[in-house]
Amino acid sequence: MDLRFTPEERAFRQEVRDFVQAELNPETRRKLEGGYHLDKQDWVQWQRKLNARGWAVPHWAREWGGSDLTSTQRYLLTEELQKAPAPLPVAFNTLMVGPVIIAFGTEEQKRRFLPATANLDIWWCQGFSEPGAGSDLASLKTGAVRDGDHYVVNGQKTWTTLAQHADWIFCLVRTDPKAKKQEGISFLLIDMKSPGVTVRPIITIDGAHEVNEVFFDDVRVPVENLVGEENKGWDCAKFLLGNERAGQARVGTSQERIRRLKGLAARTMQDGRPLIEDPRFRDKLAEVEVELKALEMTVMRVVAAEARRTGERKPDPASSILKVRGSEILQRITELYLEAAGPYALPVPPEPQEGSNMPEVAPEWATTVAGTYLNWRKLSIYGGSNEIQRQIMAKAFLGL
Repeated sequence: MDLRFTPEERAFRQEVRDFVQAELNPETRRKLEGGYHLDKQDWVQWQRKLNARGWAVPHWAREWGGSDLTSTQRYLLTEELQKAPAPLPVAFNTLMVGPVIIAFGTEEQKRRFLPATANLDIWWCQGFSEPGAGSDLASLKTGAVRDGDHYVVNGQKTWTTLAQHADWIFCLVRTDPKAKKQEGISFLLIDMKSPGVTVRPIITIDGAHEVNEVFFDDVRVPVENLVGEENKGWDCAKFLLGNERAGQARVGTSQERIRRLKGLAARTMQDGRPLIEDPRFRDKLAEVEVELKALEMTVMRVVAAEARRTGERKPDPASSILKVRGSEILQRITELYLEAAGPYALPVPPEPQEGSNMPEVAPEWATTVAGTYLNWRKLSIYGGSNEIQRQIMAKAFLGL
């Protein structure tokens, strides 16, 4: 297979670079480079610029805001945004609920939700995981009981990312408690402003408010907000998770992090010489780069095969490969950042010792390294843990 890009594809890559350079707020770029969390407005302003250009949801049908970009151009767009770095369109909107509504929703649901979802006029969050149902998602207990033209929802979701920003939540709920686990689940769209919805923050180990608990106490949801058939929500969930995992290779993000790490290691002194000259550190860095190149080629093979899968609802099991390797590589890169930062990666830098050449203040880049390392432990868990992904691959590819 020829992995070289055509002149037209290289021109498109440059077009994306020029757009990012001209339109991205420098403060937003600075936050991403430094490992800081973005504010809601950072996301909203940027996604609306992308949407106006036709780049927020290029994989959607054109009638709902998509574009005529090829699979390769979409790959290049994502890679360049990650490498800039610039925010990607909010995945809950663009990769998760949007495609589900397109594939399973009614025409009224498409007209009502898709334009606002693409433009981030509606911010979605994901109501899947529960305190007793994470990797074993089919064990969820949040229930929805039909009452006339409404469902009455009671239960709890947890680890709900950015629910503090969300206007709506797409939820898996149990509508038939007597059915086999997967067969009694439905996919509901719930307005976060509905009476009975409560959001409570979970402060993560890095001190950030990124995830939440969401409680439902007799929340009334119109039946018209059911996506697909009642008790067939597991089909929507599998379709959604396949899209979510395919987006977790993050080759561009890894490339950007490695590029920045090399620059930091060139300026960080260890035993009287730059860290980048240390043979052991260079070996570790080279090993990650080789693994990343292999992942990039695998992504390209998946991209090349994507056109043959147009219109299919069945998730591509190759997405599990991308998820596993992408998350492992990013986690390995955070370990190298820790090694480069040394003691300055501590939340509170150590006091300088008498006779030490250690400066009193840590370099700014080092102060977020530990938080990023700890936060990114989640990459191999969400979207289906890497252990679960290996089971999927064993079944899909090896027939085990």
